Amino acid sequence: MIRVLIAEDVRILRETLAAVLGLEDDLVVVAAVERGDQVVPAALECEPDVAVLDIELPGLDGLSVATRLRADVPGCRTLVLTGLAKPGYLRRALLAGVSGFLLKHSPPGELIEAIRKVAAGEQVVDQQFAVAALRTADSPLAAREADVLRMAATGAEPDEIAVRLSLSRGTVRNYLSSAVTKLDARNRVDAIRIATDEGWL
Repeated sequence: MIRVLIAEDVRILRETLAAVLGLEDDLVVVAAVERGDQVVPAALECEPDVAVLDIELPGLDGLSVATRLRADVPGCRTLVLTGLAKPGYLRRALLAGVSGFLLKHSPPGELIEAIRKVAAGEQVVDQQFAVAALRTADSPLAAREADVLRMAATGAEPDEIAVRLSLSRGTVRNYLSSAVTKLDARNRVDAIRIATDEGWL
């Protein structure tokens, strides 16, 4: 029996997914949560074989959750679902140790088969994503520029970013400015949009 944890913030999708998976003889849903920060505690308690994660979760995004699961619950493999075809997400997912990556509008049978494959130790990646990711350029942002831009995306001001990343305020402003330039953006907000759309944040 494959033990499955579901993390999806939209209740109707979460409950529908649990119901569909529950119809399979070899799958059992052992937990269903609505927030990313609930996943690891639930996984520690119910010990799932596979966690099916929405990439856009409140509290903690799906890719960050996957990274934490790999560290804290190494026996649990992860399959990420996304409604947005952003090729950069796939690269980040692979770096996070994700075992499967599918679009939310994939047929139910495809998702069920992907869960079985992931549980068996295989890697499953949506072919459309794989091709698009190969065609997408690597992020032009340096790691620290991405860190600063990622924090700015949460609404943090330069002073707060400087404190949290142990940088000077001037250095933070320089990183933000260079990120805007590298992304050929109009301003910081535009840079955040571009980097997010490409899956670089």
